[in-house]
Amino acid sequence: MGRIGPLQTTFTARGLPRYRLEVWHDELKRYSMLRGDNSSALVSQAQARVAQWDATWSWRAAIAASKHHHDQKRAHALAQTQEAADVLAGLDNTLSRALNYSPALDWETLKDRRPFPEAKPVEPDAPQEPHESSLPSEPQRDDPSFQPPRRVFDRILPSRREEYRRRTEKLFLDAHDEWRKEVDRLKSLHAMMLQEHEERVGQMKRSFESSFDAWQNRRAAFLQTQVAQHREIEAIRLRFQNGEPEYIFEVLQLALKRSQYPDWMPPDFELDFNPDNACLIVDFQLPPRDALPTLNEVAYVQSRGEFVERHLSPTKLDKLYDSLLYQITLRTLYELFGADEGHALKSVVFNGYVRDLDPANGQDREACILSVHASRETFLSINLARVDPRACFRSLKGIGSPKLHTVTPVAPIMKSNRIDKRFAAAYAVADGLTEGFNLAAMDWEDFEQLIRELFEEEFASAGGEVKVTRASRDGGIDAVVFDPDPIRGGKIVIQAKRYTNTVDVSAVRDLYGSVHNEGANKGILVTTADYGPDAHEFAKGKPLTLINGSNLLHLLEKHGHKARIDLREARAQASQREAERSRPSKT
Repeated sequence: MGRIGPLQTTFTARGLPRYRLEVWHDELKRYSMLRGDNSSALVSQAQARVAQWDATWSWRAAIAASKHHHDQKRAHALAQTQEAADVLAGLDNTLSRALNYSPALDWETLKDRRPFPEAKPVEPDAPQEPHESSLPSEPQRDDPSFQPPRRVFDRILPSRREEYRRRTEKLFLDAHDEWRKEVDRLKSLHAMMLQEHEERVGQMKRSFESSFDAWQNRRAAFLQTQVAQHREIEAIRLRFQNGEPEYIFEVLQLALKRSQYPDWMPPDFELDFNPDNACLIVDFQLPPRDALPTLNEVAYVQSRGEFVERHLSPTKLDKLYDSLLYQITLRTLYELFGADEGHALKSVVFNGYVRDLDPANGQDREACILSVHASRETFLSINLARVDPRACFRSLKGIGSPKLHTVTPVAPIMKSNRIDKRFAAAYAVADGLTEGFNLAAMDWEDFEQLIRELFEEEFASAGGEVKVTRASRDGGIDAVVFDPDPIRGGKIVIQAKRYTNTVDVSAVRDLYGSVHNEGANKGILVTTADYGPDAHEFAKGKPLTLINGSNLLHLLEKHGHKARIDLREARAQASQREAERSRPSKT
């Protein structure tokens, strides 16, 4: 802003006053010296000059601010355009991006190598030892305070001299006794303070040693768990490399799950491995065309002060979509064969499914729109870095519509088979329950069927399928859920424990092993009783859900069934049946 200096006055040779005023404007870098014979007029002139400069500066600042504002808007539009270009380029490079990394599973990254999260306890500093109070000086016989002034007769008469001596002696002895008592009191107080200090130090030391021992135990347990987890991973790796079918399924499923896709397109698939012909079938959920990003450019229109988005044309979007699906197909084959360290796969069948809206009838549909069968030898001979994805797919004898974006169904070359010989025939149990029925005393096979029915109702809204396994070959699994939900879904194994005592950690460990062996996403343990603290501790951080008797009754009530659980009554009935079995029969 403008500034006006002080009014300066000078006089002419004839004694007439002359006035001067300095004016500045720092931002405009302007300066003027105004002169005149009238001080008031000169001040008005200076104010007018400064006001003119201020107006000029405000006008320039407004122009600069407007330019800066528009520059910011244009920069934001450019940034959005670059971001959109990066997203589209990422889709164009779906295959080439995967080729930059080894598809082999990095086993070391699966191992838990977190440091123990608790800091080592630090021994606190011991409190300072109490200082002994200064002891008073011992009274001395020749101290003047014990020698009161003598009167005349105290010097002349022997009796008076003796009386004076006894009086002075008493003064000294009384003072000495008081001194001794004070010294004893101070020493006793110091001894007591020393004892309290020693006890406090000892208590602090014992408390620290206890906390340090507990910390060491927790750390040892943490490290022991990590070592066990490392051994488990190495065992899985060895079995995978040795070609054990269930571990081939599990590891390849993990390898595909770790494949990096955009957040809006997470990998969603089902695997089926046939050890007889070493063929893996992949049912892969491809993204629908409408899910693809279409933003191509963002422009800022200064005259209207608004942003304008430009999107891919339908033709370009169709071309991008078809290319993306071919790239996903080849990339999946590349990742599966690359992750197969033990060369257990002889071939892979990729079936690409799309879920979208059928414009003809307005209903949701799921269709297989491409399918390809590739042998290891043929596929590994391809230089994926230099191929055209669509031409490569055709060379592998893949089948699919020339225009994948039309979602034209094709018959898969091979279909996955989820029929498991372990599954037993189902029968209804839940409808026969009454409010007074004791679940803890029901037949174990009926209890497993009840759990099947209950979870069938729980997953019914998502189209889930629940199967009960045969008792002779269940491998610790009582039911299996196939949940098609794209977010929470997958394979879930269930174990049902109709127990009357607390379920210990071994049952939870068995469930966790079954989850791994089955290549499942999750495990659920259901019991009529409850779980011990070690069972809950083991389940922490793992894909396991523990449902106790109270949870089970709540779940039953949620689906319109009522029953009760009385563990004491069930134990009494079991004891009675055992006694009757052990009683000798009458002949």
